[in-house]
Formats: sequence, C-alpha cells, structure tokens
Amino acid sequence: MTVRDAQLAAKELAEAEERLSELRRLQIELEQRIAALRSAPGLLSTPRERATDPISPTLASSGKVSLFFHLFRGRDDVFPRLWSNAKTGKQGYAPACSNEWVRGVCEKPRVRCGECPNQAFVSVSPKVILDHLQGRHVIGCYPLLRDETCWFLAVDFDKSSWREDVAAFRETCGILGAPVALERSRSGNGAHAWFLFETP
Repeated sequence: MTVRDAQLAAKELAEAEERLSELRRLQIELEQRIAALRSAPGLLSTPRERATDPISPTLASSGKVSLFFHLFRGRDDVFPRLWSNAKTGKQGYAPACSNEWVRGVCEKPRVRCGECPNQAFVSVSPKVILDHLQGRHVIGCYPLLRDETCWFLAVDFDKSSWREDVAAFRETCGILGAPVALERSRSGNGAHAWFLFETP
C-alpha cells in the first residue's frame, strides 16, 4: 500500500466512523422520542413489556437504554468494562476490545491496552448498555470527548468522612443553585455526586 493509499484509507475510515457516530446519535434520539411517545397520557407499553419490566411499567427497555445513554454520554467509540481476577481479588476497568485475549494478537498483560498496536475497541451500542443495565457486565464511560468537552462531571467521595462530605457538598450545591444528583458507591462505602449538562 502506498502512502497515498494509506492516507485515503485513513480518511475514509475517519469519515465512516464519523457517520457511524451520527447514526448512533440519531438512533438514540429516535429511541428517546419513542419512549416519550409511549409514556404520553393514554399510551402504555405493551402488556409483555409491563409484565417483564420491574423498574417502570411505562418505560420500555429501549427507553431506559436511551435515557441512560442520554444522561451518561461520553465517547461512543470505546468504553471501559470491569474486570476482576478471582485469584487475587483485584478489580479494575480496561477498554472493551474485540481482540482481548486472542492468541497471537493480544499481548496483555505485557502490553497495556492503550499502547497495543492491535486495538479493536468495541463501540458503545444499545445492546452494550442494556447488558449493563441487566447486570450481564459492568461498564464505565470515558467522559472526555475528543474536543476536550464533556456532558457530565462526577465527584467521588470515599474517605471515612464521606457521609459528612457529601452532605456538605449537596448543601453547597443547593445554595449555589447547582442541580446535583447523588448516588451511593457500588461498595456502599462512599458516594458519587453527578452534574449533568444540557450541552457539552
């Protein structure tokens, strides 16, 4: 392949990735619109959705996926997935990669994912989010977009005084008129405070 061919291929790849990203955004917008229409007065989700959906009888799974994606928007071309080592008990996050542990391709743990020449990161999709919401795996988000903006900020409280700290933080946010959402950490020994923005 000539340098010119490689440049053309790289340009075509970038355009295809951009188009795919636009289509994902469009899909999410349409799913949100569908969810809004389904939750309108007089409209209900199907009996099957109501019977199998423990969280909300009026919001279908696709609506929940859309809502989650809307609130926790980050890079959509890659996401981290939780890993754990049964022997050591260690846990962490690594980019989801379709080449992970493929013999002769993946060189973990010798080569870190961010430095691997064989990266094949998995894009965020409705299926990935649904699997997360239904507990099939745990994913994270890379919130910093390529243009160095973000859709949300999170503050992590995890020292011994986390209860007092998060209460003071919430009170200060209230005084300043800054809407904040609080959640208990997965471990139960901490909390997260979320700021969700309307624009990046």
